Amino acid sequence: MKNNRFGCLCGKPFLATVLVACCALVLTGCNPKISTNISKSYPTTAYDQQIAVIPLEQEIPAGAEVLGEVKIGDNGFTATANCTYSKVLEDAKLEARKAGGNAIKITEHKLPTAMGSSCHRITASILHLENPDAYLAKAEDVIADVDYAILNVYRFSGVGPAVSYDLHLGDEVVCRVKNNFKKSIQIKTTGAVTIWAKTEAKSEIPVTIEPGHTYYVRCSVTMGAFVGHPLLELVDYQTGKSEFETFNAKNQ
Repeated sequence: MKNNRFGCLCGKPFLATVLVACCALVLTGCNPKISTNISKSYPTTAYDQQIAVIPLEQEIPAGAEVLGEVKIGDNGFTATANCTYSKVLEDAKLEARKAGGNAIKITEHKLPTAMGSSCHRITASILHLENPDAYLAKAEDVIADVDYAILNVYRFSGVGPAVSYDLHLGDEVVCRVKNNFKKSIQIKTTGAVTIWAKTEAKSEIPVTIEPGHTYYVRCSVTMGAFVGHPLLELVDYQTGKSEFETFNAKNQ
């Protein structure tokens, strides 16, 4: 009986190893590219301590200690859902936490583009502040004595520029979301409701609407089989306010 010296390569252990390696490669490829340059570090920041985010338009606070820099980019295969602005911010916060930082200062923010990357890409300084609580997300400015809420909807330029879709609040269409778009809408619906949009696939987010409150919905498009799929994100007040007010949309 002849020995097959390649027999071990065709057996189950080898196939299992290849499968695991391929899965690891796929999962890694779906995530954004993260690079850090740390010049000084402290013990890891506690998991229950919030990391402050200082937006692009603000200066680094006086007395802040710069520990290094983190860059979150597109590796060429990054899934759009893994490189939304909220996701890349969380990735940057995690790197700051590892270095013992308690804040990040956004120094560059590249938006998704129709013909380039579908990802948000940021560069941020990792900071150690004496009083980080002063820079944490501020409470929402609630409008008193009104019977409506404000829904701010926006969509940066990016994947699927020709794809538009209706944004629904429950059974009502509140606006038509186009590429490079923002709109502020007064709504009198209150209570638990679903904000949703649909092309060949559906995206939806549950929200509880209260009069006097302001809500920010960031819209985008992800790749689909035939038509781009809508992607909706309910953004926290501070991030949404910063993005919405500084975004110079062509379609309003």
